[in-house]
Amino acid sequence: MKPDLHWTLDDVPWAAFDASKVEPDQLAIVKAAAMVEYNSADYVSYLTNVFHDDPGFVDAARQWGVEERQHGEALGRWAATADPDFDFETRFAVFREGFRPDIDVTESIRGSRAGELVARCMVEVGTSSYYRALGDGTEEPTLKAICRYIAGDELRHYKLFYTHLKRFLEQDNIGTLRRLKLALGRIMETEDDELAYAFYAANNQGEPYDRERNTRAYMRRAYQYYRDPHIEKALAMVFKACGLKPHSRLFQATNFGAKWLLAKRQRELARMAA
Repeated sequence: MKPDLHWTLDDVPWAAFDASKVEPDQLAIVKAAAMVEYNSADYVSYLTNVFHDDPGFVDAARQWGVEERQHGEALGRWAATADPDFDFETRFAVFREGFRPDIDVTESIRGSRAGELVARCMVEVGTSSYYRALGDGTEEPTLKAICRYIAGDELRHYKLFYTHLKRFLEQDNIGTLRRLKLALGRIMETEDDELAYAFYAANNQGEPYDRERNTRAYMRRAYQYYRDPHIEKALAMVFKACGLKPHSRLFQATNFGAKWLLAKRQRELARMAA
């Protein structure tokens, strides 16, 4: 059955591409993002293993994977347009050789299916806010359009996983504190090997892989595009997935703290780079 996509590569305004508006930092992180998005098949396999007896979710996961792979195709094509020396398939092969998630499981590594769906919601929080921030931060018209398309998909994906999460919450008996712990744990995994190795595979010039160095290089470039509205929107989505009320006093305090921590991290990364 042909996937029902909200947009295709033909909808992207490739003719509007403006090389003079391409920023090196944006090009570097787009190359890395293309690796991660294009690698969706592994995560589809993982999710279909965990939810093997839930055909409705399995179908949704497969559709999700098709859309994620299209994100990688769009970002990879843009990167190759901006940098004709960028060979996406060759670089992706390097990424696949160096990073492979554990997909041969039958149960969620989060301890329950509800826990898995909390974690999936956090991934979509991160990606939707990331592409919104990058889209707002770039002046290059084609990349701005791609980011708008992808951010819309990622928001729909969050709603998809959240809808299924509500089905499993009572069954798996996880409350707000457990959901919050799972959410924070998944958020902390943002600085794990996947993004670091994706950045390395996409941008290295032959030097050996160093996780810490590549993590800093990716985060310094990515974090600079986040502004307060991006943080506030993302935090509201986190609160919702954890069963907490957005725009409460707790939300306002957490929002203040999150913005302070991001600004601190931005300064630290800038100092390290200097």
